[in-house]
Order: sequence, then C-alpha cells, then structure tokens
Amino acid sequence: MDRGPRLEIRRLTRRHVGPLDLSLAPGECVTLSGPSGAGKTLLLRALADLDPRQGRVLLDGVSSRDTEPHLWRRRVGMLPAESAWWKDTVREHFKHPDKAETERLGLPPEVMGWTVSRLSTGERQRLALLRLLEIGPRALLLDEPTANLDPAGTLRVERLLSDYMARHGACCLWITHDPAQVSRVSRRHLILWGGTLREAPGPEHAEGPS
Repeated sequence: MDRGPRLEIRRLTRRHVGPLDLSLAPGECVTLSGPSGAGKTLLLRALADLDPRQGRVLLDGVSSRDTEPHLWRRRVGMLPAESAWWKDTVREHFKHPDKAETERLGLPPEVMGWTVSRLSTGERQRLALLRLLEIGPRALLLDEPTANLDPAGTLRVERLLSDYMARHGACCLWITHDPAQVSRVSRRHLILWGGTLREAPGPEHAEGPS
C-alpha cells in the first residue's frame, strides 16, 4: 500500500507567499481559502511550475526539477479560474471525448460539436475540468472550479472529482470559499493568511483567523 505523500512542498516561496511546507497523501483533498490577494492562485501556479519560485515540489518523491516541465504539468494539473481555449470547437480540445462523463456533468452529448464561443462560463468550467482529467494528473490544483455553477452542477463536479481521486489515488488542493463545500469535499482545510498556511479547525474559519 502506498503510504508516502503524493505531493510534497518544501520551503516553497513565491513573491509574498511562504516559505510553505505541505504534504498531500494519495486520494486526499485539502481545501484552501484566504482573503483576496493572499496568494492562493500564486501558490497553485508555483506548484504547477507555471511561475518561478524557490523551494522544492515533489510528486511521488520526484522533484519538479528532475522532470520536464510539460510532463510535470500533465502530472500536476492545474484548473485555473478562467480556462484557455485555443481552437474553434470543443471537440478539438479532446483526444478521446467521454460521452458518459460529459453527460454526468449535466452537459448535452452534442456539446463536443459546439463552438467554444457558444459556451457559457459554467459550461467552459466543466469542460475544462474534463479536459484536465483526460490527461490523468496525479495531483489536482483547482482554483474555485464550481464558482459559476448552480447547486446541482456543483454537486456533479464534486462527485466526479471524488470518484477520480478514489480511482487514481490522485490528491487535490482545492481553492474554495464555500464552507458547505469545504465540509463535503475535505477533512483538512487550510487558510493562506499573511503569506503562511494555517490549519483551520472548521469551515466557519474559512475566510481568516479570528
């Protein structure tokens, strides 16, 4: 049985954030919140090796420094708050579209044939998640993935991610400001405040220390 950390952060520093230490176990989801400008997105981008930073990040004991950047970003996958789309149609962004998974997120089967310009913000958000999961990341970095979804859509995304982590042993660092979501998807909740991470005793403390 794999008992070591899946994702490990050692003395990570980026701008006003850090140094930070954090470990996520296989299958573990950790939620993260904090005030605007605290550096939550900066942290995710640093972990995905999208921005320069100091310190070490390891996946299954292998450092990002010893991994080609494009391979690292497949294994440590980030879902930004606003996803990028570079081709005209949805289908062109997928290698093997999964009809069942698409319908599971409440999207019509014909969505793959739609132009990207036709998509609503919530549809883009869900499709960007499917696009990320298609490449099979071992660690997920999620920047408010359900912010533009209604309650039913939010629950669909939460169930899909829970099943993915259970099947693949993937860990997840999930930015959210919804206390109810914190209690549903994670057993550990962290607050980024003043450049440091603090363990929150409960979802009522999601926005900052008392």
